[in-house]
Amino acid sequence: MLNPVWLNTFKTLVDVGHFTKTAEKLYMTQPGVSQHLQKLEANCGHPLIKKQGKSFELTEQGRLVYQYALQQAEHESNLLEKLSFDDPYSGQCQLSCSGSLALKLYPELLKLQQQYPDLHIELEVAPNQKILKDIQSGHTALGIVTDVQSTSLYESEALNNEQLCLVLPSSYKGEPLTPKKLFSCGLIEHPDAKHYLSMYLDLCDDSELEKLNIEELPRAGYINQLNQILLPVSMGLGFTVLPKSAVDNFSNSQDLYVAKTVSPVTETLYLIQKRHRNLPKRYDVIRQLIWKHLGKSN
Repeated sequence: MLNPVWLNTFKTLVDVGHFTKTAEKLYMTQPGVSQHLQKLEANCGHPLIKKQGKSFELTEQGRLVYQYALQQAEHESNLLEKLSFDDPYSGQCQLSCSGSLALKLYPELLKLQQQYPDLHIELEVAPNQKILKDIQSGHTALGIVTDVQSTSLYESEALNNEQLCLVLPSSYKGEPLTPKKLFSCGLIEHPDAKHYLSMYLDLCDDSELEKLNIEELPRAGYINQLNQILLPVSMGLGFTVLPKSAVDNFSNSQDLYVAKTVSPVTETLYLIQKRHRNLPKRYDVIRQLIWKHLGKSN
């Protein structure tokens, strides 16, 4: 039998993609993470990763062990759900959403946890594709996404519409938005940047912008911390696309320019869960909170 502690360390390492961050997440030392990996590899009789500089790739055996680890985690999660299935104010709740939504939702979830200390909230900030993947694997139970690819895999409810903003440095204020200007400015990328930009260009009712190939846009930078994405834009180093809620929460808004469109560009927010997965009653409480603060009446 594979040691479940080593297996969890390996699964976390693959999910996080970094030895130091894995150690921080598991409250271990980096040598401890490496030791667990070495012991698991010895137990399996095969190398599970192939190091490439500071990063790594899974071997084929590593992929199989990772899938097994995901299955074990889902089995454990399902067992824990069954053990406390009927208590709406006790147990672990796992959710995923974008960073901009987390800014609004997380304080409310913490208030709920203060009210019911036996309710343990885990909120992960992740891009659309990872949320869908984690819902399917059982890593998270509820997610909020902007695109549901397969209705056969997920149950979904349309929560609300959220406006998308194409944000440039303030020096562009008043200038017409053209493909040439975007190329000269450069894209500040983040995990959802291309997804948001593609949607924006499709819905902005500008025939010239619709023709723009985002893969050809020069990349001016990359950051995956939501509260930092607009910082390089405010310093004149590039442009990006974000939901309006993220733009509204940026402190140096005077250094930004939100491009004007013929009509607002919006995306639909969907609350999703894995189809045919029965969630404990505590998720009904979470669902009500999400609808209260992110639903159409807001």
